[in-house]
Amino acid sequence: MDVRFAMRRAAGFFSGHEAVVADDRRLTYGEAWGRGVRLANGLIGMGLRPGDRVGVLEDNGLHASDFLLACAIANVVRVPLYARNSPEAHAHMLGHTNARVLVVADHYAHEVKSLVDELPDLEHVLVRDDGYEAFLAEQSAEDPDVPVDPDDNYIIRHTGGTTGKAKGAAYTHRQWLATARNWFYNYPPIEIGDGCLHVGPISHASGYFFLPIWMAGGRNILMSAFEPGAALTLLEQERICYLLGVPAVLSALVQYPGATEHDYSTLKVICVGAAPVTDDTALKALDVFGPVLSHAYGQTEIVPVTMINSPEWYAKVEGSNPLRSVGRPMPYTLVEIRDPETHETLPIGEEGEIAAKSDGQISGFWNNPDATVERIVDGWVLTGDLGRMDENGYVYLLDRKDDMIISGGYNIYPAELENIICEHPAVIAAAVFAIPDERWGETPAAVCVVDDVNKVVEQEIIDLCANRLGSYKKPGKVVIQTDPLPLSPVGKVSRKALREPYWAGRESRISGN
Repeated sequence: MDVRFAMRRAAGFFSGHEAVVADDRRLTYGEAWGRGVRLANGLIGMGLRPGDRVGVLEDNGLHASDFLLACAIANVVRVPLYARNSPEAHAHMLGHTNARVLVVADHYAHEVKSLVDELPDLEHVLVRDDGYEAFLAEQSAEDPDVPVDPDDNYIIRHTGGTTGKAKGAAYTHRQWLATARNWFYNYPPIEIGDGCLHVGPISHASGYFFLPIWMAGGRNILMSAFEPGAALTLLEQERICYLLGVPAVLSALVQYPGATEHDYSTLKVICVGAAPVTDDTALKALDVFGPVLSHAYGQTEIVPVTMINSPEWYAKVEGSNPLRSVGRPMPYTLVEIRDPETHETLPIGEEGEIAAKSDGQISGFWNNPDATVERIVDGWVLTGDLGRMDENGYVYLLDRKDDMIISGGYNIYPAELENIICEHPAVIAAAVFAIPDERWGETPAAVCVVDDVNKVVEQEIIDLCANRLGSYKKPGKVVIQTDPLPLSPVGKVSRKALREPYWAGRESRISGN
């Protein structure tokens, strides 16, 4: 089965049921599917063929639903761009996937207007401005019925690397459907009309929930931008059953004044992932929402890997500490702890690199066979995360092998910031590492070596990173010094030595919200 078939079947079964709520509009399955068909025909009219890549830069909204459906209908490959990224990053993601079309929200058009001249393969830019609805109405309402093979590529989602260049994680239709199954395997069943609130873009992580909800006849409610007070109101008014968010979202919800004054009786699951959750936030969530919390661990390359739901998360288990774990392996996922160097499987209880294998994992990195071979060994995804598994199957995250920083659910790679910082004429060398942050879980800190501390100030470095890489990648702390950076025994910069003082007294070197 392919994603298009699954979506089209649901559109037929639930044609008169409400499917999408966004932009003050409510669409039935028939209406939402019809808009997707029209946009699919519009993309085909631009010359797109099955397997061609099409980029998108958008927030949540009705148009995001159009695009998600249209790409499945036309059998073209979605390449979502990150709204908080720089034009330089957009150009890389579009360029290395040879995207032929870019669909962009009107308010982001200025960020990509120069890309047509930079990217020879980019033939069309569809701006969703005041003329978008007229464009949609002009397209054919007849389903193009494009052939789809389950092993055709479905989406390329970008993730970073220690070199600083984003890699394209490619999923086929078959793999994406397996991921959808795995997400909801341990959850209460989706019933017709169940609402799912998307506080994050469905073009990215929240999109994991869009397909399962659609397939089962549920309602996808899309927030254009997350605001905790509005989200809490929607949880009650729309009688929401499911929500997926990063720990920073959960923290903002439970700390919002009056959070306990709403009726959340319809909630089945609030799933948090992408970063650890602090004990305090997890316990507050239990008080506010009741026993509906779920914590999932995984990566863009394979997700979910492990999961833990209420009330198991808060349970007392001999030999384990479920509250500090990321749960146990999913039923359709294999998990091992391996030696970080030899990749040999380690005994239960020993610390090493987390490796995972599932039907719902990437087929590889787009046009990057070297990265694919390095990351996928004998069919197993080497996560780069260090952890351990106890005798009851609970997995605990300890650190990250490649020094990746996760801030508010976003992956940030030290080398990327270091390269930009070293472009400053006063900086001789730089090292970037994670430090705890109350709001985002962790944030980048940068130590800059200069020959004169009066030649540069902290804000210059922060602004340089924000302008070149996007605001979410800017350092939360900058140290200017004349002392050289500490080196490891083999002569490499020791980020660990720089990082350790900031994490003193903490059990884990990965923080949460």
